[in-house]
Amino acid sequence: MSSSHLSTVDGTDRLCVSERAQCIPSRVLHLRQLPPDVSEQEVLSLALPFGRVSKLITLKTKNQAFLEMASEEAAVTMVNYYTSATPSIRSQPVYIQYSTHRELKTDNMTNQRAQAALQAINAGAVHSGNMTSGGEGRGIAPGQSPVLRIIVENLFYPVTLEVLQQIFSKFGSVLKIITFTRNNQFQALLQFSDTVHAQHAKATLDGQNIYNGCCTLRIDFSKLSALNVKYNNDKSRDFTRADLPSGELEPTAAFGVALPPYGAAAFPPTFHQHTGLSMAAVPGSLVSHPRVSLQMAPPVVHSVLLVSNLNPESVTPHCLFILFGVYGDVQRVKILFNKKENALVQMSDATQAQLAMSHLNGQRLHGNVIRVTLSKHPVVQLPRGGAGQEEQALTRDFSGSALHRFKKPGSKNFNNIFPPSATLHLSNIPSSVSEEALKDLFSSNGFAVKAFKFFQKDRKMALMQLASVEEAIEALIILHDHQLDHNQHLRVSFSKSTI
Repeated sequence: MSSSHLSTVDGTDRLCVSERAQCIPSRVLHLRQLPPDVSEQEVLSLALPFGRVSKLITLKTKNQAFLEMASEEAAVTMVNYYTSATPSIRSQPVYIQYSTHRELKTDNMTNQRAQAALQAINAGAVHSGNMTSGGEGRGIAPGQSPVLRIIVENLFYPVTLEVLQQIFSKFGSVLKIITFTRNNQFQALLQFSDTVHAQHAKATLDGQNIYNGCCTLRIDFSKLSALNVKYNNDKSRDFTRADLPSGELEPTAAFGVALPPYGAAAFPPTFHQHTGLSMAAVPGSLVSHPRVSLQMAPPVVHSVLLVSNLNPESVTPHCLFILFGVYGDVQRVKILFNKKENALVQMSDATQAQLAMSHLNGQRLHGNVIRVTLSKHPVVQLPRGGAGQEEQALTRDFSGSALHRFKKPGSKNFNNIFPPSATLHLSNIPSSVSEEALKDLFSSNGFAVKAFKFFQKDRKMALMQLASVEEAIEALIILHDHQLDHNQHLRVSFSKSTI
């Protein structure tokens, strides 16, 4: 398996000059308009997701290259794919077509870098088990699925279902997406129409940032072979079924199991381009793969949230201050005078607004499933001097509150932010307060205590499990900062643990 330039200079020139878009399939592919300093690894990275490459010729002075795939099937798949999704290297579109040549005639004396790169890549592929038996086929490892499991780390800006569809559709037809939060991380399941598209997307996008310095993609193949989407809404989507109902946006099952909610109803950012290739070695591999610069423009994210479908008979600015204060320092709250089922909540910054939105959208408060989205308002305005007493009471400024959880830099509270759960974390408990006293405190306020446990190493903290997440939300609102003795107040937050 060698790779070099064509056997004669004349032959090479004739090939480059006479090459035209061909409709007759061939194992040999012609690549045009490559960057002048393109590397062999960059050229090969375009072909590897589709199968083994037998021979490689790079003609850097002409910005061209020739690849001979191990099978015609792999070449056809590659050409068909790139016909609908033009590839690019370092933002420069690359054009791929069948060659008139049925095979590449090479020698072993020249173009040694291409030969070495090709041998290293094939050796690495075999070593990592990514080749099918016999090395022919399409390079899909046994057991790989068209469904990808995606985790977004360092979630600074909102990542919506639409953003994922924009990114991944550059690699093939996206059929279905399900988004959810698990282990305090935004995750998604995404199904392609073909496994080769899933493999290409994984190889190219794994480890990349959606936005500059944040929202890092971690991608694996799912054990599922297909997704069963029941609803088309901001958490799940079947792009092949426009007739699906939207469903009630609750933390319910998108595919038969209960999944924590994730509020991804943000303004989708502009998608400028999907590749800008620079080389970086993948750990544990002999092969260098392209790094993708997604270069998505960060959305215009203000720190104000719009909360809708509130219960107007029960909601108060203080109630929203306490609940949203679990995820950031609330500055102002305004319940809309003419639409009391809606409120604006201003957080300290956009990051805190995103945290609150992602954890509270779809939760039940006072019997209603609330919706939390980003508001277009940059700040919450205080009432003017002529406003009536009721209107003034519906707007509160909490900027100087002593109950802010995150005002101290480096506070340990930053490490203990969790989605609403039926288990509450209690802290700042005086030694004089017993388990029975705490249980009585909660039960006297109408909450059914299912379990209780003091921390073994620190009796100032305890876990209390209530009957439901909705009850736990109500209890936190009512009993956070409850005075337990003359100078100590109870601190209540959501726990990731169970009893």
